[in-house]
Amino acid sequence: MMETTVRKREQWRRKREYVLATAGNVVGLGNVWRFPYLCYKNGGGVFLLPYCFFAVLCGVPLFLLETVVGQYTQEGAITCWTKLCPLAMGTGYSILMIHAYSTVYCIILAWALFYLIQSFRDPLPWATCNSTWNTDTCVALWPANVTAVNCLNQTANATCRDLSQSSAIQFWERGVLSVSAGIEEVGSVKWELLLCLLACWVACYFCIWKGVRSTGKVVYFTAVFPYVMLAILLVRGLTLPGAWQGVVYYLYPDVSRLADPQVWMEACAQVFFSYALGTGTLITLGSYNKIKNNCYKDSLWLCALNSCTSFVAGFAVFSVLGFMSNREGVSIDMVVESGPGLAFIAFPQAVAMMPLPQLWAVCFFVMLILLGLDTQFAGLETIISSLIDLFPGQMRRPWRREIFLFIFCLVCFMMQITLTTEGGVYQFQLLDYYGASGASLFFVSLIQCTAIGWGLGADRMCDAVEEMTGQRPWLLFKLCWCYFTPLICTVCCICSFLDNEPLTYSGGYMFPDWAYHLGRAIALSSMVTVPIWTAVKLFMGEGTLRQRLEAHWYPVPELRKKPPVVSKSEMDPLSTSRSDTKDSV
Repeated sequence: MMETTVRKREQWRRKREYVLATAGNVVGLGNVWRFPYLCYKNGGGVFLLPYCFFAVLCGVPLFLLETVVGQYTQEGAITCWTKLCPLAMGTGYSILMIHAYSTVYCIILAWALFYLIQSFRDPLPWATCNSTWNTDTCVALWPANVTAVNCLNQTANATCRDLSQSSAIQFWERGVLSVSAGIEEVGSVKWELLLCLLACWVACYFCIWKGVRSTGKVVYFTAVFPYVMLAILLVRGLTLPGAWQGVVYYLYPDVSRLADPQVWMEACAQVFFSYALGTGTLITLGSYNKIKNNCYKDSLWLCALNSCTSFVAGFAVFSVLGFMSNREGVSIDMVVESGPGLAFIAFPQAVAMMPLPQLWAVCFFVMLILLGLDTQFAGLETIISSLIDLFPGQMRRPWRREIFLFIFCLVCFMMQITLTTEGGVYQFQLLDYYGASGASLFFVSLIQCTAIGWGLGADRMCDAVEEMTGQRPWLLFKLCWCYFTPLICTVCCICSFLDNEPLTYSGGYMFPDWAYHLGRAIALSSMVTVPIWTAVKLFMGEGTLRQRLEAHWYPVPELRKKPPVVSKSEMDPLSTSRSDTKDSV
């Protein structure tokens, strides 16, 4: 007989599944290609001071706050606020907008998959100038003669730079992307990238199509294997000649950089991006925990793991860059890159200089794919679970989740076909820069802190943590939720909007004015849902404005006195597992 009842909300079968899923979510591409570069750029080892400062005052408190909100309410990123602070539900819709823009990161997985396939060729296609996409100005890897090196140092002479373009750059820009002249020129679709993009979306779908039942199994591989690859690359990198020269560049302290406000802004933004704050993924993953899980201890350990991974990844990256700098006799300034430039130009170029280059290329791109895949399907799970919790009667019936997820992934894939065109990289950079911007994350985190610290009340939040874990949070967390973190988020959000640095693409391409206006609109679109929701709740309710404000600002009456009573089935893992098994039959 066909099942017609509404299914109960799932929970992680084992605690380690939650830990691995959360670790895979927060440890992503930014740990490998953004943190090391920021550390090198902003004073070396000195950069760790502002990074740790914001990690303590923003990173860990917000990480704990979002995890507790999810576990405490057992709801997704939207409905979790219905009992805690209904006026803050607009942040849930902001989170959906942020993740809708963040789905474009699937194209990074497609690029990495394309490189992984090419890594099995001998020689590596980016190591030579014998391919159809190469021009007469191509030089295999780096120039091998003094004249070419001197030419590279003459940065004011554009013609001279063009005459010494490496084969790795030409493979990336001409072989993989076929970059057009600008964002207005879309060009034709690159069918190889289109197939890779399709494969990545299929992988994302099957990673989460059964909810935490499938995700809990997948993370054993996707969260653990990147650490194996990182350890292999670290050991290999540190044993290369010139490796320690790169490490010195990575950590050499420049105390004068601490006087630059931009250094502090970039440190704060890195903490928010790296810890996945303001994205709702921590709320979602935490909501599948058992109510008595010790999320307090989990949060502290996961934050420490994330920061340590970023720090160690810097040694793996800069040891390889130091090797490349030493071999070709050029300054490390000429080989260091951030973002896609590191992943798809600098590192592949360095790998091609090593013995057994195919082996190290495969290790590197497998690591990139798995790091990005974890983050991608955590974002998808946040969107899907939030909508399912919003409409449980309709969405928790058999096959509704699978069908809805299939349609959503299909629509995303269709919309991202333009990213595989010759002008796709410009579109990606625009959405990457503005879609999940620092301003959006700062704003969402500010509202969440204000809602918990002053709406629900920091004392009630501490009571909830103690009720679930048996441990009361340190006083520092209470102070951060009420004062320090909201203040920092406000300042950083304002500074992000005042930053008028023009968006450019590698090579000096300047985006047209309409692209800047579109980007600002994209950034604002993920923030306006909060004031819109607030206005609707306040002006469409009953009673005076003050009564409506009190009704929606403070938690529901039963939570104003004490945390919710935990049922026996929630406290007994065996009872929970029995009920889950019964429902799944």
